[in-house]
Amino acid sequence: MRIDLMAGASLSAAVLRAAPEPTILVFDSGLGGLTVLEQVRRARPDARYVYAADDAAFPYGRLSEATLVARVLAVMERLLARHRPDLVVIACNTASTLVLPGLRQTFQTPFVGVVPPIKPAAETTRSRLVSLLATPGTVARAYTHDLIRTYAGACRVALVGSPNLANYAEAELAGTPVDDAALMAELAPCFVTAEDGRRTDVVCLACTHYPLLLPRFERLAPWPVTWIDPAPAIARRVTQLLGPGDRSVRGDAPVLGAFTGGEGLNAPLRASLAGRGLAEVTLEAMPLALQ
Repeated sequence: MRIDLMAGASLSAAVLRAAPEPTILVFDSGLGGLTVLEQVRRARPDARYVYAADDAAFPYGRLSEATLVARVLAVMERLLARHRPDLVVIACNTASTLVLPGLRQTFQTPFVGVVPPIKPAAETTRSRLVSLLATPGTVARAYTHDLIRTYAGACRVALVGSPNLANYAEAELAGTPVDDAALMAELAPCFVTAEDGRRTDVVCLACTHYPLLLPRFERLAPWPVTWIDPAPAIARRVTQLLGPGDRSVRGDAPVLGAFTGGEGLNAPLRASLAGRGLAEVTLEAMPLALQ
């Protein structure tokens, strides 16, 4: 049975009454959630924001499912106690598809997750050739295959599990971008030409890290396609749950950054984070303990 990852726990928007200036916590294993943070800040410029990166455990795809669930529950318990957000966005496909049920059972805070954007892709495509670009874990997840069966049954969906793109996106922000050839090696399988001449015309970005590389994707693509980023849909869901707020606010208040590891926080990365609103970055050390 598919769970509703976009829902805000079991609460309806009518029941959820946040503070006039709510605190929204955006959570990811690393830096990919910055793409979601940007869209949510545009939707609710009046809110206070915490961006939490569990970089001590990055990337989540290397962890077993049991270890990942336990890890996210433990980190989230600490984050909720320290920052007391009105709502949490899990800006990570891997965590959303595995941990959201446990988060909603354990904590009262509403959670919004990330859904691989299969449905809008199926509604957008004209060639009926769609590619899902994701981590290997998301590609293999039963939830992803259920989405394809439910919403894209009339389409041919190429599942492209990239083992490296999330790391490449992190390197891009840290000032050490990979070369075009390395990037294209990950991207090339998304571009499919069918026997009848039809070509891929929609690519789903099913990892929040990937939009960080979108300008380069667009430049390297062998032909134009529609790139679908789930972040705007997440922002819309947040406003459904919290209300539209005061849109007259400029929305340039500083974001608090909280990292569990901090090893990669070099000067170029700190400058990139500051450019995205994270004027203050703290270390909430929580080493990854593997059994």
